[in-house]
Amino acid sequence: MSNFIRQWWRSRRFRHALKRGDTKLAKQIFKEIEEARAGFSLLEKQFRKQLQAEQDAKSRVHENVTLRQKLQHALHQVETLEKKQHSSTLASPKLNPDSGFINLIRNQFNIIERDRYTLQAMGIDEGVFGDFEHRLALFLKKELKKQNPQNLKLEIEKARQDLESGDPHYNLKLSSHLYLIKSFLDNVYCSYLAWFLIYQAGLLPQNPKILDIAAGPSTVAFSLNLLLRSGSQFLEDIQPHISYYSLEKQALLQFRGLQLWRQYIEPEERATNIYFRFKTTDFLKYEAQDKKIPQSFFDFIVVSHCFFSDSDRRSSANLAYKQIFKDALSPDGLVLLIVQGEKLFSLYEKPLNEDRRQEQDVIEKFLEDLGLKLTWYKYLTSSGQRQSVSSDFVEKNLPPQKYIHAFKTQYLKYQSPSHYTVEDYAILGSLADIPSIS
Repeated sequence: MSNFIRQWWRSRRFRHALKRGDTKLAKQIFKEIEEARAGFSLLEKQFRKQLQAEQDAKSRVHENVTLRQKLQHALHQVETLEKKQHSSTLASPKLNPDSGFINLIRNQFNIIERDRYTLQAMGIDEGVFGDFEHRLALFLKKELKKQNPQNLKLEIEKARQDLESGDPHYNLKLSSHLYLIKSFLDNVYCSYLAWFLIYQAGLLPQNPKILDIAAGPSTVAFSLNLLLRSGSQFLEDIQPHISYYSLEKQALLQFRGLQLWRQYIEPEERATNIYFRFKTTDFLKYEAQDKKIPQSFFDFIVVSHCFFSDSDRRSSANLAYKQIFKDALSPDGLVLLIVQGEKLFSLYEKPLNEDRRQEQDVIEKFLEDLGLKLTWYKYLTSSGQRQSVSSDFVEKNLPPQKYIHAFKTQYLKYQSPSHYTVEDYAILGSLADIPSIS
């Protein structure tokens, strides 16, 4: 029998198997067609795509199961420590602000206090941030090589559209990778400056207990670690350690941050002692969780860049935030809110501007909606003003992102060089009446 007739007969049997709904037989015959190395009909090509889609779905299920197991293992590792800390009634002493460390950061970051409420920063600690950015680039290169090249462009585009929406979901296959490329460094940079201000004000405990809501890949933990690395020569006899609790809906974001930490941060000789606890859940459903978050425990609760544009989601989030603050904050604990300047004003349908009275009205309303009272706030800016930074100013004055820019060019089609910039409010609030700190 000629090859042509054999192939025709296989195709005929294949079609009849599909018509009868006998998928198992159809797969057996299709395997014979593949092994014969003959051309595929339109029906057979479509069936091959279906098989590939089924295999991809199985792989994703397996990846999620493996991810859950690894996160549970990490949770178990820190369970004992958290119980010991929770049972202790002794508050951690505050780190005494060191003038040498403060001056070092101010010089390296080219910090200028424009006024009581405005801090301009135009630099970085090159030794710390340069090394961190390089490690991040190595991690991303390694992780992206694992992806199917044929699907990479489409998956990147879907994740990009989500990240650039008003209220991203971060729930796509490559959302975690794209967040690390697009936003991670800028958010670490901003959070680093906020922690510096907290340290400078004498409010940072030696062993801080931190709850990070909508934590992403643990951005807040990375930024505090970098600050402590910057001041390692001033903290040699203290050896701070951090208890960090991540509350995040997307397990892949949590896992990607843990991967980065374990592969490129934890092995460092000067790595900060930090104990992670992960809870993968939607914080908007906090009331339905039987309040499993440790109660009256945390020195700081942080909400960084998770404030919804949609009024209904924002209202639900504010209710959840207020309840979590009330339940989980220690009696003298503080809440750190980090929000992009234009985003904050847009929540109250106002344009970002230099009017201080309007600014304070917006911030007071923002805190009132969250059930908090103001301790202090700073607008962190690269330009020294509330308006957006011009590209000419950026290129002439701000430190470049030497390693991550290549990823932004390749995967996000960035045309201009990437730099470290900040245009965010760092707002510190409390549940009780604590005197404001200027």
